[in-house]
Amino acid sequence: MLTLYRAAGWCCAPLTVQNMNITSDECCAFESPMLDHVLPPILILEFIFGLMGNVVALWMFVFHMDTWKPNSVYLAHLAVADSIVMFCLPFRADYYRRGKNWLYGDVPCRILLFLLAANRAAGIFFLTAVAVDRYLKIVHPLNRINRMGIRYALWVSLGLWVLIFLATGYLLASEHFYYSNNHTQCESFNICMGLSPLFTWHNTFYMTQFFLPSAIVAFCTFRITWQLRNRTMDKQGKIKRAVQFVLAVALIFIICFFPSTISRVAVWVLKVWYNECKYFQEANLAFYTSVCFTYFNSVLNPLVYYFSSPAFTGTFDKLLNKLLRRSDNNAQTQDSPESDISTIDGRKD
Repeated sequence: MLTLYRAAGWCCAPLTVQNMNITSDECCAFESPMLDHVLPPILILEFIFGLMGNVVALWMFVFHMDTWKPNSVYLAHLAVADSIVMFCLPFRADYYRRGKNWLYGDVPCRILLFLLAANRAAGIFFLTAVAVDRYLKIVHPLNRINRMGIRYALWVSLGLWVLIFLATGYLLASEHFYYSNNHTQCESFNICMGLSPLFTWHNTFYMTQFFLPSAIVAFCTFRITWQLRNRTMDKQGKIKRAVQFVLAVALIFIICFFPSTISRVAVWVLKVWYNECKYFQEANLAFYTSVCFTYFNSVLNPLVYYFSSPAFTGTFDKLLNKLLRRSDNNAQTQDSPESDISTIDGRKD
């Protein structure tokens, strides 16, 4: 089941037509009952686990990080972006639960779509920044960039945020409503036969921000892995940790960002051959299904932090040991008060 729209910029008004041939200024909107049932529970689970992981990560960054390095700065910014976007997922889940019907008005729709787009860009850019940082320190240890400290990393982070806002801020400037069967759809992506400048940029940036950083991460992974192969004395050292990190980053790129990018490429390829909505229904379904994997990066990122640096790993291990000691002490308190006193005294020594 689909409804056709006449697009005016980003906003579409209903259009009634008698056949499936549509002109260059019209958009397609599809009803997706399967998505309405499958996506809400997935989004809620991503919200729960992602929020827990990123709150713990932020807590560790703020209160328990003893040594700050450039890669810690980049990952802390990533954790902030992930924590903010987590609060968008319940609204997105409610939107699908209602059959793609947005009830919260124009401005919240713009903010939601902007935050989702900005988070995807932040996830890609900051993970790429850490991969490049690892590459420079392992493959080019004498490069002067490695001697630059936290201030340099803060400036790089600021530059990345400016780039993210410039690339996605246009989503705040116009309405993104599509009306279908008394439902108000809030979407930044729709399949339109025409090629308006903003529509073209939105799709171009969506794909470019994946393919270019992916090439950079692949290059860093290859060079760092090659460095580990050539240095037999450091198999258990920082190079091995760097390999683990960039491989984890590459895995996130493949799982979270690759499916939605490829499905969007498929839409563009279909537009070269067809101008009827019926040919795009499966591609549209594939895209919105794969977009859920994009949000999954906010769940996986806290796991990547563990491999980012010895400082973060050490901080996490210390915190885990403290929690385990406390749980052991609580168990001893319930069994024997005397054993608890001796344990506390032993820890004071």
